[in-house]
Parts: sequence; C-alpha cells; structure tokens
Amino acid sequence: MTAFASRSGHHGPVSWVWDLRSVNGRGLDLRLRLPDGIEGLESEARKKLGAALTRGNVTLGLKMTREASETELTLDPDHLARVLRALDEIQSRAVEMGVTLAQPTAADVLTQRGVLAQGQPETAADPELPRLLLADLDSLLADFLAMRDSEGAALAGLMNDQIAAIDTLVAEAEARLPDRGDQTRAALRRALDRITAEGAPVEEDRLAQELALIAVKNDVTEELDRLRAHIGAARDLLGQGGAVGRKLDFLAQEFNREANTLCSKAQDKALTRIGLDLKAVIDQMREQTQNVE
Repeated sequence: MTAFASRSGHHGPVSWVWDLRSVNGRGLDLRLRLPDGIEGLESEARKKLGAALTRGNVTLGLKMTREASETELTLDPDHLARVLRALDEIQSRAVEMGVTLAQPTAADVLTQRGVLAQGQPETAADPELPRLLLADLDSLLADFLAMRDSEGAALAGLMNDQIAAIDTLVAEAEARLPDRGDQTRAALRRALDRITAEGAPVEEDRLAQELALIAVKNDVTEELDRLRAHIGAARDLLGQGGAVGRKLDFLAQEFNREANTLCSKAQDKALTRIGLDLKAVIDQMREQTQNVE
C-alpha cells in the first residue's frame, strides 16, 4: 500500500502541483488538503480515490499559485463614477467662482485611491480550471496505481518465498513424524515399566484408554494438514491479485494458530525447532500482509 506520485500543470496564470501518497492501514483513510473555492473539487476527488483504492492511509494534496500580471489591474466602476461626479462638481463650483481649473487627465483620475485596483480573480471564476484539475488527478492516480503495482509485484515475490519456506518446514515436520512416533511409544513404555515395577495394579482396558487419549492429544497430523491447506489458499490469493490484503491477514493468523498448536503438542526437540521456525517465517509474512491492499 505504500506509494507516492506527483504531477504538475498550469492553465493561464495558474500553476498547480498534485501529490498523492499512502502508507499502511487496516482500512481506507482519505485525507485531502485542497484549496478552498473550487466548487466540486473535493467531492469528485474523494469519489475517484474511493473507487480506485480500498486500503491504506492516503493523503492527497494540491498546491496552487497564480502569476502576477498587468492584466489583473481592474477598475472599480462604482468608485470611478463617484470620482467623476466629484470632479464635475469641482469644475462647476470653480466656474461659479470665476476660477479656471485645468481639465483632469485620465492619468489623474486613475491615481485616485480605489479607482484602479490590482486584484486576483477567484480561481473558481474560471469554469475550465476544475475540469483540468480533475483530468490531471486522473493521470496522477494512474501513476500512483502503477507504482503500487510495481511494489505489489516485488511484495508478491517476497511473500511467495515465505510461503515456500513454510511449505519446506511443513514437509520437514511430516518427515519427522515416524521417528517422533517411535520415541513417543518408547517413552510411554518406559513410563509404564516404572508403574508396573512399583507393583501398582494396572487395568488393561483403562491403560488402553489412557494411551489412546495421549496419542490423540499429541497427534499433529491435523495441524499439518491445515497448514498444507493454508499454503494452497495463500498461493491462490497471491495468484489472483486484486485487493486480497484482508484475506491474507486473516490467513496469516490461521497459520500462526496452527504453528502454536504444533509447538504445544510437539514433545520432541526437532519438531519444536520446526514449529519455532514456522512461527518466525509466519510472523514475517504477517508484517508483509500489512503492505498488501
């Protein structure tokens, strides 16, 4: 889920820079940092991100700048009319008093405070700008998803290696079972010999029941079979692609549960070592599943 993309553009005097980044997250958390005043931009951006992404802490930012230009000098018509009326009244009073005044020039009028202003029109006033920004967002999102795909391909290779390591360890555990069975029977025989040597009476039926219970309790065949099934399911998920992060996360928990049970039932040094190695690889895989969408 970790990725980053950036894209810049311009339209007339307006320039912008988009950036989109994400880090690991259990769900989809969208954080948008967009300038105010552009109608519909945030809602459309959320819609596009929500349709393309399903997981991760995602931050989308947009920075906009406007170049200053002489074309941004604007007249205030109302204030200009007030200035011209005032000048007309001054000329009329001067004539009544016999005073001759020079006619004001346009430059004189423009120097009056408030007649001419250097302003920046609102960004949203340009109806073309939101469309261009959203089109650029589509390209940004495509670059972002391409980076995610590249990261995902590398991650899939790593996780397949980890699943192969689990497969190898399960095979080692299965190969260990015959020797473990012989050792378990020998240990039970020694324990039985100690009991009978003390002269304690032994009921054959009860003894058979207890031995059967011990055998069932220590049997790890089901755990190994479930680990085999989980290996197949994990490989299928990685092969199908798409948003499989949550499923892989759940599957990693199931892997860990079986490895814990294997360790608790082992009663064999070699099998315990295999179980601990399994837990180590499974823990590494669980960490990587946090990076999968």
